[in-house]
Amino acid sequence: MASQRKPVIVRKFSREWFAGYAEAGFGQDAAELEILDLTGKVLRIGWDQVKWVCYVRDFPAQSADSVNPERLLHKRFAIRPRTPGLWLRMTLTDDEELEGLAANDRSLVEGAGLLLTPPDTRSNTQRIYVPRQAIQTLEVVSMIGAAGRKRTEAAGQATEQPELFPQEPGGA
Repeated sequence: MASQRKPVIVRKFSREWFAGYAEAGFGQDAAELEILDLTGKVLRIGWDQVKWVCYVRDFPAQSADSVNPERLLHKRFAIRPRTPGLWLRMTLTDDEELEGLAANDRSLVEGAGLLLTPPDTRSNTQRIYVPRQAIQTLEVVSMIGAAGRKRTEAAGQATEQPELFPQEPGGA
């Protein structure tokens, strides 16, 4: 059974960050993000202050990486991704660029933000949620389709190849 709260690191535009647990569908329609921090206090952060919310595997140690707790080292793809989805490039309101893969569905036009798969899925960050207020520009770099789809009508039938120059019945 999946947990009701997911481990997240919330980065603000002021470069401050908070580690804690957020609801699985953390109420994007709400005026503020509510997380339960590691000490057990409930923190409320306004969406206008949030740069991104990173779903992480684990939290950094107290004395470890305080500058980059998300361990988000690659913010751009080095090569074309292979996973199906939309390859997006965005500039945030603080002029930082970020790339990621988004699902090709209605969540791109509806909702209060975008859920992205980061370029380096082996890092600590598994998913990134970027609120719409934080996005200055958004560009679709490419649409990556699902590989291996086969046509159903062609797979089941073997058709005889027509002749290019059929012979006429009385001709030479």
